[in-house]
Amino acid sequence: MEALHSPGAEPAVRSARLTVESPERMRDLGRSVAKLLRPGDLVMLTGELGAGKTTLTRGLGEGLGVRGAVTSPTFVIARVHPSLTGGPALVHVDAYRLGGGLDEMEDLDLDVSLPESVVVVEWGDGKVEDLTDDRLHVLIHRTAGDTDDDHREVTLRGHGARWSGVDLKSATA
Repeated sequence: MEALHSPGAEPAVRSARLTVESPERMRDLGRSVAKLLRPGDLVMLTGELGAGKTTLTRGLGEGLGVRGAVTSPTFVIARVHPSLTGGPALVHVDAYRLGGGLDEMEDLDLDVSLPESVVVVEWGDGKVEDLTDDRLHVLIHRTAGDTDDDHREVTLRGHGARWSGVDLKSATA
């Protein structure tokens, strides 16, 4: 794991990188990351179509113990999965079809859901960063053009004070 520190006002960014060999391992990663999450956390997922964002979110849902099948919310934009275990709900958002920035996202009332839920946003780059200074950004990269390759390079980046003491590498072990 590397910890990046920059001089100035920005808090440190903590990161961890790993290779994920299969969709099953992507779900396992989601279950592991879920152990690090708590109410109020924002998780941004970045990766091209078919990279594994929804598969990772499925694992997050399993790890958080939420109700309902976690599927892509592309056409409904957002789904709420209440907890079955007394933990935080999972709010799963697909911002792919949303063109605007935070103004358009405000219509979803994510700022209302955020304090008591874990909010996961696919395609949120440039759209949700202003919801909070503290967020976990998961970048998923797959080899372009090779659709038979299930290998993904995943980078977890914790931004802000919330993530400064969190060992992201523990989720990748």
